[in-house]
Amino acid sequence: MTLAQVLAPIAAVAAPNPPAPTSVPSPVTISQLPPRPVPVGASPSLLTETALERSSSLDHAPADALANAPSAPTLALPDHNSLIRVLPRLDLTRPQSVRALPGQLDNVPMFNSNSPEVVQKAGILLSTFPKEGMQEQEAHLDYPLQGRFDVFAHHIAKGLTADDLRTLYLGVLMYNPAERPVKIDVLQGVTYLSQDAPFNNLPSYVANPLGTVFAGPGSRVTNDVLRGERQPQWPSQITIPARSAQMLTNLPIPLRRLTVATDGTLTPGSIIPGLSRTAFTAQVQSPGSLLTPELGLASTRNAALAPIVAATPAPGDSRPLPLNGRSILMRLSSSGPVYLASMSMYAPQTASGDERVPSLSEWITLLRSSGVAGPRDRQPTPPDSRNVPRFFYGRVAGVAKGSQWSGRATDQDSDWLSIPNPGDALSYVISSVDRNTFGTGQIQSAPMLVRYPDTAYRAHGNYGVLYSIELPLKNNTDSTQRVAIMLQTPLQDERLKGEALLFRNPPYDQIFFRGTVQIRYKDDLGIRQTRYMHLVQRRGQQGEPLIRLTMPKGTERQVEVQLIYPPDATPPQVLTVETQAYNGLAAEPQTAPAHSRTPTEILPEPDNSPR
Repeated sequence: MTLAQVLAPIAAVAAPNPPAPTSVPSPVTISQLPPRPVPVGASPSLLTETALERSSSLDHAPADALANAPSAPTLALPDHNSLIRVLPRLDLTRPQSVRALPGQLDNVPMFNSNSPEVVQKAGILLSTFPKEGMQEQEAHLDYPLQGRFDVFAHHIAKGLTADDLRTLYLGVLMYNPAERPVKIDVLQGVTYLSQDAPFNNLPSYVANPLGTVFAGPGSRVTNDVLRGERQPQWPSQITIPARSAQMLTNLPIPLRRLTVATDGTLTPGSIIPGLSRTAFTAQVQSPGSLLTPELGLASTRNAALAPIVAATPAPGDSRPLPLNGRSILMRLSSSGPVYLASMSMYAPQTASGDERVPSLSEWITLLRSSGVAGPRDRQPTPPDSRNVPRFFYGRVAGVAKGSQWSGRATDQDSDWLSIPNPGDALSYVISSVDRNTFGTGQIQSAPMLVRYPDTAYRAHGNYGVLYSIELPLKNNTDSTQRVAIMLQTPLQDERLKGEALLFRNPPYDQIFFRGTVQIRYKDDLGIRQTRYMHLVQRRGQQGEPLIRLTMPKGTERQVEVQLIYPPDATPPQVLTVETQAYNGLAAEPQTAPAHSRTPTEILPEPDNSPR
């Protein structure tokens, strides 16, 4: 029996009857957990594309696409950056050791769904299903997952016109091909919309002991997962019967305020009120519609598979387009092989024109009949390309190899890391990418096990990857020293060959890192501490100490730094150990004026695709 033959009866069994307001069909999926009240901040306001085209990050990296978009009413904050924009900027070169990060990625696969990031056409985002029986075989990568694996997804819904307020659904479907049930342990699972985590205007350093400090959905998702969270809409374990399919997520990305839950707890068939039938131009489907008889939909058109709005704005319509984003990060473990597919679908409509939550059978139909979602992102530059005017990293859609980077930083042939001399520093690169390694030559981007040919060759940025770095410090100097641990965001310059870092004072306006860092250590009283700090760093920023330690001559101190690289960041950064004067006054860092630089030497220019 083929996969298509197996999926067909599943779709037929799961097909809902036309839903009534008080009666909702009940296919067996985890999205049917009892609905919860809408979380605070979860009902989005209309977003616009005010900042989508102003990305200053790597072409694949989440930039400030949603940072300046209006969300729920908040107290307006002054633009503090305007106070420094009139000041001249000075490049500062700091001679110091810059080292490759010790350790390596593990072998845990990561289902990485990030291309296309901006979705305006429903379809398959990433499918590891076999090609057999599928109408669009090139959309399926045939790669089963088993044991430990992660799921990362980051996508933005964007209207085709200013009046296109349809709700885009992001669904992750799981299929058990075996003849016995498979159990999926949900170790962790977190998802947020942009309105759940607005891009707050935060200082560069904020203590975050309770996890209430964040700036953007990527910052908030990784903050929660770093603390071991699993949101309540996901059970601790899911059982998939033999040769059966089930939804892991059935989540909306709304473009208007919703009065219903947006966390995936609405059951399939539930009504989503509020879509205006006069706000857009309807397009009746042709007889060749993808609507299949077994779905039994009451609607005369299938909004899940075909647009019902004009493809382009009317002439002279300069209104911004609505948009909204969602990030998902999950740590899973399977007792047997499973296939996964992430897909985008516009909420189907009832005969009365209301939207409703898609059903399992509709997701299966989309999987079997649809091609890849669109519009497609810019194609990446092959890694071995030479003498190209611009290097495009691309965005990721595939299965990457690696969920955690573990390393212990020590001196060569030693169990300890000697602190630098007073006034000196040493740094280890974090999340280095092709052509941007701070002179170390180390590329940390996870290799791709399978990928679509028009997407990134590596998982640039290692978004969702846990970095766990041990720093076993030892004071081998002849006196007591004050040691600072920092995360920094230097300017790119491969010509420094790992012998210096380049900073800018004041830094550029573009934010390159938003996220929480965890640090464990024994303080100067010998008490074990765990601290969480939320950092916001701009391009070229030297950063502030995460902690300062007083280390007498000959003493040792264990420090562990952990962070999950957030989707709202642009790589790379460095983890720095700096020795300062013990009298409480920081030793002057050794800096020299930077050489003359052109903008193209500073950073590979990003493409102009939305982010």
